[in-house]
Amino acid sequence: MEKELKRLLSLIRPANEAAKKAARDKWNNIAHPLNGLGELENIIVDVAGFLETPEVDFGNLFCDTSKESELRRVIYILCADHKVVAQGVSQSPSEVTTNVALNLAIKRTCACKMAEQARCEVVPVDMGILDFQGFLGVRDLRIGNGTGDISIEPAMERAQAIKAIHAGISLAFEAKERGMKLIATGEMGIGNTTPSAAIISCLLGLEPELTVGKGAGLSNEGLARKTEVVKKALLLHSPDPEDPIDVLTKVGGFEIAGMCGLFLGGAITKIPVVIDGMISAAAALCSKKLAKDSVNAMIASHVSEEPGAILALEHLGKKAVIRGGFHLGEGTGALAMLPLLDLAQAVYQRAYTFDDCGIEAYKPL
Repeated sequence: MEKELKRLLSLIRPANEAAKKAARDKWNNIAHPLNGLGELENIIVDVAGFLETPEVDFGNLFCDTSKESELRRVIYILCADHKVVAQGVSQSPSEVTTNVALNLAIKRTCACKMAEQARCEVVPVDMGILDFQGFLGVRDLRIGNGTGDISIEPAMERAQAIKAIHAGISLAFEAKERGMKLIATGEMGIGNTTPSAAIISCLLGLEPELTVGKGAGLSNEGLARKTEVVKKALLLHSPDPEDPIDVLTKVGGFEIAGMCGLFLGGAITKIPVVIDGMISAAAALCSKKLAKDSVNAMIASHVSEEPGAILALEHLGKKAVIRGGFHLGEGTGALAMLPLLDLAQAVYQRAYTFDDCGIEAYKPL
């Protein structure tokens, strides 16, 4: 499977500079101040380079919004458990992962309600929920029964990490076959900010004090305990920062490896993929390390409350548009970004130009 992964990675292409220039020229001809929509304009320019065409479509603006079947974007919410919760790194027990996965399937969660408004299909995926027996509406791509407690054992076997990456890639191929124009990333896994912080610390060469945050609401005492767990895991396993598969194997998670595959799959299939928060940012770092040009497929959404997420976005060269103090999970930050992308696309595709209104185009002074 590792050989096949290398073959797939070889399909990822660099950005097309001509397409980026055409998109920038189109923005500059719209009757508005230069770069008046700031980072939203830059995102469309970058996506044009990734798609190799200035014709950018985020899958909503030109659909018949009265038809549910017209949905052209999807959020995959990858779910898995982490036995490291036994070390007191989360205020919630692992059972919550199962509960939220079931409610994702019946469209009751926060992410589901946001997705309805943003016209985005929700697909929850079991990557390794502890003792999960399956449920209608939850996709089964199960790799194992939760990852190991990284403070005392590796998270998984290398073959499992590669299998999880392939699973994420397969979701992107499925999205392509169904005509999806955009993929958003989401996750559910109690305790998963702990392995995410370990991944970010390892790949960026940073001390855990700089990457570990309070997750869903730890106290200062809990934060200190969580930081020590990450330190212990990194010291015990010595993951190789030059080998992201080794990092995922030793201190990762099934859903994180799956999201790494989603970013890679989006890059292969030419579907932009929206980064959510801490967990997907860690996955995005792994993706970039495996294939540097996969970063061209990525769109940042929000600045997470987790310090490691901020550092990861900086390393990816991505600027998040939303600064709302989000720390909900489920992909809610990514979903909040979708209406902003629609607004930017509406201006990009439909606004009048300087030629239309007889005004001389703005030029840098």
